[in-house]
Amino acid sequence: MSSSSWGGVEYSSIREIRGPLLAVEGVTRAAYDELVEIELSSGERRLGRVLETGVGLAIVQVFEGTSGLSTSGIKARFLGRALEMPVSPDVVGRVFDGLGRPLDGLPAPVGEERLDVNGSPINPASREYPEDFIQTGVSVIDGMLTLVRGQKLPIFSGSGLPHNLLAAQIARQATVRGSEEFAVVFAAIGVQHDEAEFFRKSLEESGALKRSVLFLNLADNPAMERIMTPRVALTVAEYLAFELDMHVLVILTDMTNYAEALREISAAREEVPGRKGYPGYLYTDLATIYERAGRIKGKKGSITQLPILTMPSDDITHPIPDLSGYITEGQVVLSRELYRKGIYPPVGVLMSLSRLMKDGIGEGKTRGDHSEVSNQLYDAYSRAVDLRALAEIIGRGGLSEVDLKYLEFGDAFERTFLSQPYTENRSIERTLDLAWEVLSVLPESELTKIKRSNIEKYYRGKQGQTASPTAGAGGR
Repeated sequence: MSSSSWGGVEYSSIREIRGPLLAVEGVTRAAYDELVEIELSSGERRLGRVLETGVGLAIVQVFEGTSGLSTSGIKARFLGRALEMPVSPDVVGRVFDGLGRPLDGLPAPVGEERLDVNGSPINPASREYPEDFIQTGVSVIDGMLTLVRGQKLPIFSGSGLPHNLLAAQIARQATVRGSEEFAVVFAAIGVQHDEAEFFRKSLEESGALKRSVLFLNLADNPAMERIMTPRVALTVAEYLAFELDMHVLVILTDMTNYAEALREISAAREEVPGRKGYPGYLYTDLATIYERAGRIKGKKGSITQLPILTMPSDDITHPIPDLSGYITEGQVVLSRELYRKGIYPPVGVLMSLSRLMKDGIGEGKTRGDHSEVSNQLYDAYSRAVDLRALAEIIGRGGLSEVDLKYLEFGDAFERTFLSQPYTENRSIERTLDLAWEVLSVLPESELTKIKRSNIEKYYRGKQGQTASPTAGAGGR
């Protein structure tokens, strides 16, 4: 053991190497999550962090993996600090790997300060309630699953569904209304090379990279790096939001890869597994990521999270979506059935919700009729879906005239409102106008969720006729 010029303590007594873990003997004063530098006999250096300490023993997790390491000829230097990310305004427009090292050929940012990647806990009493609208340009999200500044709203997808397209589209189009500064922090976790290249190109070609920070962790990178990627990304987001007063949208894709890495490391530590082999602390661990969103009293900035995860076997009761749903404030569920119909984005609206939507819409934020229109769309579409199932049993001939109007509405809703080109960026006004276009397929008497005044103002009827004075039961 010896003191190093780094200010840490150096050990060369490596007892065991198991998976991504090193067991270092003779350690007396190591702390959990402390940063460790591993130096090989060749001079190569790798980073790790302390996972566990006991009497004279420390378990170190190596970020870059343990391939090529042996128990002799290596030194472990305990640095006495946690992993830190250098931050400054210059990080915006940059591309990094999962540990915050540059991938764009430019030098590492000169940090005004270095921040612990685990973040600082937010006192619940100092949290501000989210209630400001974020426009994504995607009609189904803006109109029916509205994203609110400071919210965490996950997208539940499945293997082969276009969640990457949707993530890139939102990263490219998302904006806050007004003149306030807006940034996107995009973290790709455990993605393939072609996916990473797609995200990079999509942001570069649209010019959105100028207001974005991109973190790319690839599928062939070690599992340990995968664990750190969302934490490094959120550290940058916290700096931009709470130090530079920006509104930040954080997109994390794919959280399933993160959870798999957590399971892999838990197995290497020989921990007792929980549901489906995932560690028992999966809920707590996910919460340490998701809860780093929100607004703080006295700070202008905000962090909004859009985590994306693929449900194994499309199972929404799987531990990853199940626990994510508990922690977050709603869910956007992608539907395989709609995807097969050729609809993009294939959002299953009846399985989706945004719990904070009601506070982020309405007069002065979006438009006065927004809440009523959204409720009416839900009501009408759920009835249309039920009638489709009934028509398959009894045939369309057994349905009433009003029932047939609902079937027509269901098709118009999917074709006109739900479906939109990947390149189209719709304003909230355009979204609500389209909603009225599809609602006008229905007879006025069916618009029971909408006030009379709004029907008179926006309802166009099938041939553009004006509303009659007796229609519209709702709101009277």
